[in-house]
Amino acid sequence: MLFHSSIRQELARSFSATLIVLATVVMTMMLIRTLGQASRGSLNPSDVMLAMGYTVLAYMPTILTMSLFISIVATLSRMYRDSEMVIWFGSGRGLSAWLGPLLRFAWPIWLMVAALALLVLPWSNQQIVTLKDQYAKRGDLERIEPGQFQESASGRRVFFVEKDSSGQQSGNNVFIATNEDGKETITSARSGRVQSVGADQFLMLGKGQRLESVLGKTDLKLSEFEEYGIKVGVDLLDATSHMPAKARPTLELLENQTLPNQAELSWRIGLILASLNFVLISIVVSNVNPRVGRSTNLVFALFAFVVYYNLLNLGQSWIATGRVALGGFLLALHGGALVLSVLWLAKGHNNWHWRSLVASLLRKSST
Repeated sequence: MLFHSSIRQELARSFSATLIVLATVVMTMMLIRTLGQASRGSLNPSDVMLAMGYTVLAYMPTILTMSLFISIVATLSRMYRDSEMVIWFGSGRGLSAWLGPLLRFAWPIWLMVAALALLVLPWSNQQIVTLKDQYAKRGDLERIEPGQFQESASGRRVFFVEKDSSGQQSGNNVFIATNEDGKETITSARSGRVQSVGADQFLMLGKGQRLESVLGKTDLKLSEFEEYGIKVGVDLLDATSHMPAKARPTLELLENQTLPNQAELSWRIGLILASLNFVLISIVVSNVNPRVGRSTNLVFALFAFVVYYNLLNLGQSWIATGRVALGGFLLALHGGALVLSVLWLAKGHNNWHWRSLVASLLRKSST
C-alpha cells in the first residue's frame, strides 16, 4: 500500500536521524571515559580511539533498539497530533493494524541487533580486554618514562629515569627499587643503557651504588659498582588467561553454563527480546492528547525504556548470584512485558474502558 510505504519512509528518516544523534552522544561519552582510563594507566594512550570504537560497537544493540523505539514513538505521536490517526481509525482500521507496516520495517533491525548481541558484542569486549591486558603486562623497559616513577608488571620493581637521551635505550640518574625473595634493594646509578645479550635484555648501570636489606632484619649491605647489569624482559600474555564472561563467545557460554555465564546470556538474549517487545510498547505509548504537552508521551516512553533496561541489569546481577534462574527471569521479564503490551494494545484496539468493563461484568452477574 502507498500509505504503508510512506509510513516506512518516515520511520526510516526518523530512525536514521535518531541513530546518528545517539551514536554521536555515546561516542562522546565513551571518548571521555576512555581518556580517563588512559590517564589512570589502565590503557595505552595510543589505543584510545581503537578502544573507543570497540566500546561503541558493544553498545550498538542498545543504540539500535533505542533508535527504533524513539522513531516509532515520534512518528505515531506526530500522526496523533496532526489528526492522521483519526482518519486511520475512521477508515475502519484499528490500532493493531499498525503491526504489519511496523514489523516489515523493524525486522532488518532485529537481525542486526541479534547479530551484534550474539557475535559482535563478545568479540568487541574481548578486544578491549586484550588491549588492557597487553598494556598492563607490557615489559619493564616499555614502562619506563623519563621523570616518572613506573612500576613493573609484576609489581616488584619501581623504576625512575631522570632523563632519556636516546629513545629509552639510555638514560641518566637511574633509580630502581626491588622487593622480591624477602629482600629489598635500592639501586641508583648515574647512567644506564639497554644491552641485548642473546634473547635476553639487560639494563646496564654505570657508576652507582646498591643498598640491600632483608625484611625483618636491621642489617644493611651497601656496595658500589662501576657497572652493574639487571635483567629485564617482557611479560608475555598467557594464552589461557581468564577471560571475563562478557568477552566469551556465545557458544562457549552455552556449553559451560556457570552462573556468570548464565548472567551474560541473559543480557545478550535480553537485548534481542527487548528489541521485539519495544515495537509493541511503542505503539501503545504513542497516544498523544493534544491538550497535554507534546513531549509528555516521549518522556514517558523514555522512562519505560530506562526501567526495562535497568531490570535487565538487575536480573543479570541476580542470576550471577544465584537468586533467580535464567529461564524464569527471561519468562518473567520479557514474557510479562509481552503480555502487558498485548493487553494494552487490545484495549486500545477495541477501545475498552475499565468502567465499561466493570459495568458489563456487573450486569452479567446480576442477570
